[in-house]
Amino acid sequence: MAHRLTVIGTGYLGATHAACMADLGFEVIGLDIDQRKIDQLSAGHLPFYEPGLEPVLRRNLENGRLRFTTSYEELAEFGDVHFVCVGTPQKLGEYAADLTFVDEAVDALAPLLRRPCLVVGKSTVPVGTAGRLAERIARQAPAAGDAVLAWNPEFLREGFAVQDTLHPDRIVIGVPGEQGAAEHAEKVLRAIYAPMLAEGTPFIVADYPTSELVKVSANAFLATKISFINAMAEVCEAAHADVTKLSEALSYDDRIGGKFLGAGLGFGGGCLPKDIRAFMARAGELGADQALTFLREVDEINIRRRIRMVDLARHQLGGSFIDRTVGVLGAAFKPNSDDIRDSPALDVAASIRGQGATVTVYDPQAMENARRAHPDLTFGGSALEAAKDAHVVLLLTEWAEFRDMDPFELGAVVAEKNIVDGRNALDPERWRAAGWSYRALGRPQAP
Repeated sequence: MAHRLTVIGTGYLGATHAACMADLGFEVIGLDIDQRKIDQLSAGHLPFYEPGLEPVLRRNLENGRLRFTTSYEELAEFGDVHFVCVGTPQKLGEYAADLTFVDEAVDALAPLLRRPCLVVGKSTVPVGTAGRLAERIARQAPAAGDAVLAWNPEFLREGFAVQDTLHPDRIVIGVPGEQGAAEHAEKVLRAIYAPMLAEGTPFIVADYPTSELVKVSANAFLATKISFINAMAEVCEAAHADVTKLSEALSYDDRIGGKFLGAGLGFGGGCLPKDIRAFMARAGELGADQALTFLREVDEINIRRRIRMVDLARHQLGGSFIDRTVGVLGAAFKPNSDDIRDSPALDVAASIRGQGATVTVYDPQAMENARRAHPDLTFGGSALEAAKDAHVVLLLTEWAEFRDMDPFELGAVVAEKNIVDGRNALDPERWRAAGWSYRALGRPQAP
């Protein structure tokens, strides 16, 4: 008999996991305490943008394998395996992760667990959290030792979430120290992920702390790689070198590789910034703070890129934003997403607006979120509308439609042909040939 699955939390991770597990053939219930979100998902609409996910959601609502609820009682009665997919944001005014939603989810579920089941944490948490939650479940669940906790970190990339869920590059599970419970957790998760294992996906079984460290370690490494090439961009600017050529040359070294080696405005979003900060905070609590002091510089390099972008734009305007119009292309922290959390693009736009410019922003998907977060900014309905009468245009999110823009068409609507490429996404020669003054992070000015 197939396991029946539940997913607690229907944000980006939870909604994706619920829909994809249903697509694998499981019966799935997703839970959220936000009735508006439940109503939206039950109607087949996502509360966020993710390419390819909405058809999966609708298909499984229609075939009856997927439904949504706000009832923990319904969840506990239905499910054999409960995936916890709630958010762990950064605490206000601190580096540490806020585990309120994780604790509340476990406290709501555990007292209702009256029969054998597996609780599987997927949220990104500080190391040590799983052990604490396992004790909490054992203490509160009527099923006691028959309610087992495992940890199964997620590795989703926004824009590729369906692919990463159904065809992951690895599956990691953290299991309890008791042999029987560990064997049970591994057996259940191997059964759930059988289609992926049949494709040859590596399956790594570890203890709780190791499994918790995998996601934050991966994010810390990627953030370090991004900040490394952006630090090299700083040196390139000082030396009149070209960071894009430097990056290309480094990428052919198979010890380094080309992924995450594109210099530009730096990283943002809901994962990398808050995860590396929470990692530093937790290391400090464990007395290992010196091991991660380098991440502070990684974070600072990332923030400096935003400041440098503002400086380049100001330089293009002769030293002042006062009474100038700036067109901003991009609001999401990355393309193929509507996520504006810690968005470098919006950070730059707001900073320039604060220095006296009229700023008009356009993004293919993130406009609604950006308007709510920054009502002080002006928004255009297209790239041409955002650039209309602009004295400088900034490319801050590398959407394909921005990379493919016609410099002559854009040039026809601006006040001055100044462009600053914050993502090194454009061909400088093509834009300069069209009469534009082109600047980019880490690249030399035209002779």
